[in-house]
Amino acid sequence: MLATNYLPQCTVTLLVLLKLTLAQYDHMGYPPGYPDPELEQYTAPQLMPDTPRVQLRLAGDKRKHNEGRVEVFYNGEWGTVCDDDFTLHSAQVVCRELGYVEAVSWSPSSKYGRGQGPIWFDNLHCTGREKTLSLCPSNGIGISDCKHSEDVGVVCSDKRIPGFKFVNTLPNHVENLDIQVEDVRIRPILSSYRKRIPVTEGYVEVKDGGKWKQICNTEWSVFNSRVICGMFGFPGEKKYNARVYKMFARRRKPSYWDFSVNCTGNEAHLSSCKLGQDTSLKSNSTCAEGLPVVVSCVPGRAFALTPMVGFRKAFRQEQALVRLRGGAIVGEGRVEVLKNGEWGTICDDNWNLLSATVVCRELGFGTAKEALSGGRLGQGMGPVHMNEVECSGFEKSITECYFNKEALGCSHEEDAAIRCNVPAMGFQERLRLNGGRNPYEGRVEVLVERNGSLVWGTICSEGWGTMEAMVVCRQLGLGFANNAFQETWYWPGEVSADTVVMSGVRCSGTEMSLSHCLHHGAHLSCPRGGGRNAAGVSCSETAPDLVLNPQVVEQTTYMEDRPMFMLQCAYEENCLASTSNQVPANSYRRLLRFSSQIHNNGQSDFRPKASRHSWVWHDCHRHYHSMEVFTHYDLFSLNGTKVAEGHKASFCLEDSECDEGIEKRYECANFGDQGITVGCWDTYRHDIDCQWVDITDIKPGDYIFRININPNYEVPESDYTNNVMKCRCRYDGHRVWMYSCHNGGSLSTETEQMFPGLHNNQVTHR
Repeated sequence: MLATNYLPQCTVTLLVLLKLTLAQYDHMGYPPGYPDPELEQYTAPQLMPDTPRVQLRLAGDKRKHNEGRVEVFYNGEWGTVCDDDFTLHSAQVVCRELGYVEAVSWSPSSKYGRGQGPIWFDNLHCTGREKTLSLCPSNGIGISDCKHSEDVGVVCSDKRIPGFKFVNTLPNHVENLDIQVEDVRIRPILSSYRKRIPVTEGYVEVKDGGKWKQICNTEWSVFNSRVICGMFGFPGEKKYNARVYKMFARRRKPSYWDFSVNCTGNEAHLSSCKLGQDTSLKSNSTCAEGLPVVVSCVPGRAFALTPMVGFRKAFRQEQALVRLRGGAIVGEGRVEVLKNGEWGTICDDNWNLLSATVVCRELGFGTAKEALSGGRLGQGMGPVHMNEVECSGFEKSITECYFNKEALGCSHEEDAAIRCNVPAMGFQERLRLNGGRNPYEGRVEVLVERNGSLVWGTICSEGWGTMEAMVVCRQLGLGFANNAFQETWYWPGEVSADTVVMSGVRCSGTEMSLSHCLHHGAHLSCPRGGGRNAAGVSCSETAPDLVLNPQVVEQTTYMEDRPMFMLQCAYEENCLASTSNQVPANSYRRLLRFSSQIHNNGQSDFRPKASRHSWVWHDCHRHYHSMEVFTHYDLFSLNGTKVAEGHKASFCLEDSECDEGIEKRYECANFGDQGITVGCWDTYRHDIDCQWVDITDIKPGDYIFRININPNYEVPESDYTNNVMKCRCRYDGHRVWMYSCHNGGSLSTETEQMFPGLHNNQVTHR
């Protein structure tokens, strides 16, 4: 009998212990690739009659709609919350009361700006399970010794509680609240729009209480339409044929949402707009005007349905004044502006979502999701053109916004960047990675049409390289390529997808989808076949970015005559012109010498592709080569003909110097690790072997000198355009000097065209 009673008690004890053990790991979440746990359905909180009724909202200098300063409406007035004793548990209560699944983080000291009005809560001690913030122990509502410099902010998860129903306990002040809905969509209604990608026109629908509902157009404004189009990746809105939609609404009875919407036109998301008045429905459940809201959006040039071929021939497209660099996917990157023919960056002082949205719309995207600061998407080179930028949000270009022309002293550590909303093109659904150890790697499988049906298959790996892998990672939203694989036998994919369905893929690296790259059509050619030899990739959220310092090349260039007997090692490594084969040992070679300073301005360290065990030992120079060719040095005539060349193996890839506060990580001595740390640079001094171009056979005259780092794209980078540096070079037979040195992409098209030669001499990765 005792044993029988003991078993259930033991089981209960074990279950309790298991629950407590698992609870301590709750905050860690689930690793990538694991299915998320089932989310509970929302149930309205049952509050005691004496519970103080409050409303919450997120306000201030927000970067996303799901973050901001915590504001509380109580006793007819909006106020804030003090950061004293505030914890993630308190943030959890705030986020769940606003309809979000959980809190991600919280910020003290008025990160989102200082609020106004009373500080309603101070010294909050929430457990995280309270149904409303007013149930958390505190000093008492309105009792505080804080200032608004201590206003607290929170970041909530993107996911909302399924079935969350907005409950307005303070109906007289509903217009002061942010909109809290589960989801928003544009639903195409007309048959001509249903098959179009992206979706640009249709009903605006919100999901509230688990159901999709239309919005009554009684109080709808053009500013509301602007916000909707912006959040779906479109820079603007246009008029539509209202008569057709009126006919459709008569045939099918709409289901209206309970509220109207009040936007200023500058919000990044509908959730940042204010909730309008209750919708007054007629007895037949139609609103006053009897029509649901319809929006028609104008896609940017990159997403336009029909490119204007005729106009392209008639007009030369103007040079853009703004561009993005260093981003992993379309619509994100470091912001660069053109001034006096030279590209430069924007300092992040006062950088916010309004200014970021002006840039996004100017480039043909929607509103900005994030305004990033602190060189988060890599550091630029050259000047910082703008500082303390302030926009109203309605400017056509960031160059029209106010900025402080006197403010100096910004470094590239403060470069501003953005992430924009872009249209949903469905590219991700036509590609997948299979068999990898995590979602960021695997065999590439593509969805294609065969005999009238869609089938999954593999890609022929012949010629598969870094550029193709870059496009795959971008298409899947997984960042940059880390590696491109021509064998994937160690990654068993779907057996049903072993057949090769795509071959001859050649990408420039800038395409949004693999289908945009050059490839064979219906007639496939893949001698090695698919299966174990199919193409594969591994992706990374970050990448390095190598950039040369042009001034160092200009300042260190000189000419040296060196006897052949002192060039034996260089001769063995093919660092001399081919004519050196036939000359005696006591003859001289004329060398154009210079120093190279190569910075890593990216977000991750630059590491050689080859692992340490495959590095090649060069006995003559007594060092290991981790990359056989790291740099090309070429001399061209003014018409673009190559007249001399050199190359530099990465005999020692290491941190020579670093920015302040960054420690060196790579040193070649004693067979050490090779690489260049973010924020550091590797200097190839002018007095080392192969750091030259052999110009013995060159006649005096004017030339173009070009350096190309990582020329074979062996190592993926966030930006290859700045890997090339060009200079004007003058050689008079006795002296040599460089001038007008600049990195690729640092000058405007017009300025670059004034630089003679090389316009069509593009480096390819084949």
